[in-house]
Amino acid sequence: MSPTLLLAHDLGTSGNKATLFDTDGTLLVSKTVPYGTFYSNVTWAEQDPLVWWEAVCASTRAILQERTADEIGVVTFSGQMMGCLPVDAKGRPLKNHIIYSDQRAVRQTGDLVERIDAKRIFEITGHRASPSYSIEKLMWLRDNEPETYAQTAKMLNAKDFINFKLTGRMVTEFNDASGTNALDLEHLVWSEQIIEAARVDRSKFPELLSSIAVVGEITSEAAEATGLRKGTPVVAGSGDGGCATVGIGSVKPGITYNYIGSSSWISTTSLTMLDDPEMRNFTWAHPVPGYVQPCGTMQTAGASYAWLKDQLGGLETERAVQAGINPYRLMDDLVEASPVGANGVLFLPYLLGERSPRWNPDAKGAFLGLTLERTKADMFRAVLEGITLNLGMILETMRRQVSIEELRVLGGGAKGRQWRQILADVFDLPILVPRYLEEATSMGAAVIGGVGVGLLDSFDRIESFIQFTDTVYPIPAHVKRYREASVLFDEAYHVLEPLFSKISG
Repeated sequence: MSPTLLLAHDLGTSGNKATLFDTDGTLLVSKTVPYGTFYSNVTWAEQDPLVWWEAVCASTRAILQERTADEIGVVTFSGQMMGCLPVDAKGRPLKNHIIYSDQRAVRQTGDLVERIDAKRIFEITGHRASPSYSIEKLMWLRDNEPETYAQTAKMLNAKDFINFKLTGRMVTEFNDASGTNALDLEHLVWSEQIIEAARVDRSKFPELLSSIAVVGEITSEAAEATGLRKGTPVVAGSGDGGCATVGIGSVKPGITYNYIGSSSWISTTSLTMLDDPEMRNFTWAHPVPGYVQPCGTMQTAGASYAWLKDQLGGLETERAVQAGINPYRLMDDLVEASPVGANGVLFLPYLLGERSPRWNPDAKGAFLGLTLERTKADMFRAVLEGITLNLGMILETMRRQVSIEELRVLGGGAKGRQWRQILADVFDLPILVPRYLEEATSMGAAVIGGVGVGLLDSFDRIESFIQFTDTVYPIPAHVKRYREASVLFDEAYHVLEPLFSKISG
């Protein structure tokens, strides 16, 4: 019997999840191995790539305790994006991986926009110049660790390094490459104009492939380390954002979704970049050939609600522990006790600055409208409403150019029944809820792999993986109330904006 199972790895920030699917979309087994991040110098964040490899090997071997290697027809990866891992000519890491949240390359970002106009960078890459991206991090390495830079043969991202460990080939694919700030999004080649302006070596950028391209096969060494069958094909895969897009079924225009985790983004599928003169959102290369992925990301969505739990939810957490339930269930009850509009309490969800739609690293969080009559329930509801009103502004930038009739949701934040209703009411859209809220990234990687080796005949097969179990509809009276609140929410930000930089200073 030929091998038909799809092994997908989700190489994330907190750990690696290995998940095995069959070609009908059934999740057979999933294993996670955690790892940590090194933080220093306030804005630096790094990870050890050899620990990733250990996690991949351990999670794979855990999968193979329940299924056999001969059943697996393909291996593919989703991975954290926008990093910088310098490796030598033999693929050996020269230092820790500088991850996406690392902000050390502020000066290099300024240098880049002095040499090439910021608007031009956006036009070429679909992204603003930012310390978050790979090429700015590579510039930092050149300026601050010249010996390491000189030894660097290639700059890789997370999943690309693991693909190398599995196959011996150093490549990347278009979706992850569009997180480097160096990919010409229209022509899907490295931008010579940006690389020249950055004053880094073109040779340090790996070969570009499609997400569904076969990188190679499991080598003898990789088979011994992981337990996988030698010769098993490895498909290039995608960054985590691209895999989530496939995993929620946005594989053709007209399907838009909202991921709610610590951060949150709204994304869709399009043939071309959307017109955005204010550069509020950004665009990735799509894992499905021929498409792009417009997207807007806010910094602290679920993270704002988690912060609220830690600061004001001590009683709910204690009661939840005693009852053996998730504290967010009790927080949901609090939210339900406050009316739509939270009795006039507004929350600005900018606890870590903001990306879309504000693009203000100095932005701060704030509660407004507190009086002696307001309650903890009002504050809890205001936090969910504030996050969603901010997401609503991201959605509106897309709605001007894309027809959106419904919105799919995924991520841990979408578990809350009250939050799903707030989403429907603020967006004035039906909200479709899939069976697996936290498996979309893995499912996307599995489908990419399956299409890449022919085990799946098209990306449309993702619909058999998803299986929506609930639809939440907007309530007209709530929609009207949130439209009024949205105006106040936006006005509150602009009134406070001059204070944010003073507070930061």
